[in-house]
Amino acid sequence: MLKNNPHKAIIIWLLSGCILIYAMVVIGGITRLTHSGLSMVEWNMIVGSLPPMSDADWQIPFEKYKQSPEYQIINNQFSLEEFKSIYWWEYIHRFLGRTIGLVFILPFFYFLIKKRFDKELLRKMIVLLALGAFQGFLGWFMVKSGLQKEPHVSHYRLAAHLISAFTVFGFTLWYALDLINPTRITATDEMKKLIRFSKVMFGLVVLQIIYGAFVAGLKAGMFYNTFPKMGEEYFPDTITSFDPFWINFLENGAGVQLVHRYLAMIVALVVFIVAFKARKLNLNALQRKTSSIMLAVVLGQFLLGVITLLYAVPVVLGVLHQMGAFFLFASCLWFMHSLKKS
Repeated sequence: MLKNNPHKAIIIWLLSGCILIYAMVVIGGITRLTHSGLSMVEWNMIVGSLPPMSDADWQIPFEKYKQSPEYQIINNQFSLEEFKSIYWWEYIHRFLGRTIGLVFILPFFYFLIKKRFDKELLRKMIVLLALGAFQGFLGWFMVKSGLQKEPHVSHYRLAAHLISAFTVFGFTLWYALDLINPTRITATDEMKKLIRFSKVMFGLVVLQIIYGAFVAGLKAGMFYNTFPKMGEEYFPDTITSFDPFWINFLENGAGVQLVHRYLAMIVALVVFIVAFKARKLNLNALQRKTSSIMLAVVLGQFLLGVITLLYAVPVVLGVLHQMGAFFLFASCLWFMHSLKKS
């Protein structure tokens, strides 16, 4: 597929970036689920690149952590060893972020000097770098919200940080696919309808990912660990306990879980409809393959979501569920791209 492609090196670069972003999201999920995200109270681009090496080195970040709201309110009985266990996950998360930055920036300048970018491709690469820089800013902005008075990051900022990571991945993957298969096809009217419907599907997937971040930020997965009912009811009174009414679906853990539950059903149904409609058209092999992958992923993700809920979001299942969201996002994007390419 890439053997005779003139952009082979750039494609490998972009796909390597996709893999690293995926790893970043996975490590980010572990960091969140192990409550490690607020262990590093300083944000430096260069300082902190190396971890503490000696007991004296460890005392420095530990003393700074003791000044944070999380230590003073929640973890004030923490020993140094316990602090190390949460520090390492946040350190790995930030170190990987720095690595991704270098992986994008250094080859970019190499390809730029070698004049491997045409005008359009250069514009796309600048967009990627800008999105990556903004993602780093959102990471700092999110952590900062948990270092003020309350030892919890804003679920709005958490959602922004997560969806920006998905956005960087999405653009990187799309640009790589453009280079792998640059040929455009002339779409029939039926294909155009399918493309429009697939955009609606993709929008619902993105909305569901945002609500997944809301669930995580509000720890809403702990509210009702039964399915399909929430406790003894389908619509318990707790989902409307906030005033005004609409705020329940943004800031009330029970209300947010309700939206995430039923939106998951809608997403699964819409993906099934898109895959069914696609099968009725004269698709090529790639389009059939991507539609099948997309359908398999959404069904697996729905089942995994239910199991994660029933077991009250243990770390392993929580991380797997976030990975499932990533694969669903990627498979939908790949399918949409295949509709526009021969």
